[in-house]
This record gives sequence, C-alpha cells and structure tokens, in this order.
Amino acid sequence: MSRDEEAVVSRLLIVEYEQVKEEQRARIGFRDNLLYATLASMAAIITFSLQGGGRPELLLLLPPASVLLGWTYLVNDEKISAIGRYIRQDLDPRLSALVPDRPRVFGWETAHRDDHRRISRKRLQLAADLLLFAVAPVAALIVYWTCGPAKAPLVAVSVAETLLIAVLTMQIVVYADLHRP
Repeated sequence: MSRDEEAVVSRLLIVEYEQVKEEQRARIGFRDNLLYATLASMAAIITFSLQGGGRPELLLLLPPASVLLGWTYLVNDEKISAIGRYIRQDLDPRLSALVPDRPRVFGWETAHRDDHRRISRKRLQLAADLLLFAVAPVAALIVYWTCGPAKAPLVAVSVAETLLIAVLTMQIVVYADLHRP
C-alpha cells in the first residue's frame, strides 16, 4: 500500500472512530436517562395506586414499565460495550498497523478497563440495576399479593409479570461484564 493509500485508510478509520464514539456518547446519554424515566414512572404508578384510599391493583403497572425500560436500558448498555469492543479489537489494530512503532492508537479504550477497581464497580452497578429493574417491581407484586384484590385474572397477570422480571433479571446478570478485560 502506498503512503497516499495509507493516509486515506488512516483518515477513513479515524472518521469511523469518531462516528462510533458519537453513537456511543448518544447511547450513554439515552441509557442514563432511562434510569430517571424508570424512577419517574415508578413514582407515578405508586402515587396513583395510593390515591383515593389506595388501589393496589394499579401496582401491576409497575412491572411491565420496569421490564420495558429495563430491557431498553440493557440493549443500549450492551451496544455501548459492543462499540468499545469494536474499537479495541478492530479499529485500533487496523489503525495501529498503519502507524509504525505504535502498539495502540486508542489507548484510553483499554486503559480505563485495566483499573483494579473495575470489577467492584461493575458488581455495584449490577446491584443497582437489579434493585431498580428487578427488586422494585417484585416488591410491587408482593404488595399487590398481600394487599390487593385476589381476582384470578389479576393474579394470572402478576404471575406472568413475575416471569418477565425473571427473564430480564437473568439477562441483566448475563450482560453484567464482570470478567477481566
């Protein structure tokens, strides 16, 4: 490959890097806002269920809201991680090959993952995710089961919601990325 071709390829790889980093930044902002949206929806559902003498059956709205927002959070979080992997495992090596005597071009993409406290932070994040997207909706179901009207259709709905929460919980744990880089 000629120097001019190498320069063009290098520029294209840098443009691609800038684009995927922009997508990653946008996804991070969206993902983080999903936490606030989840908390707001939970607060609204709990408020409505407590108004007018209390309607515990309205708490059955909390699990689907949590699962929907939790799944969206999880998908965005996975795409954020996938972008980082793509940069580390694909873009960086291709660009580094074009730059003599340079083992890594995008060092930060690896350096921030080498922190010895990364695993403890990931575990705490997993706990926070499970608290928000699994424990809170299960707590709402428990309140409904203990205080709500025991109508068969609503109990069936609550059981189905429990299964949805279990599936989301398993996926959150699977994608927690608790291994070393």
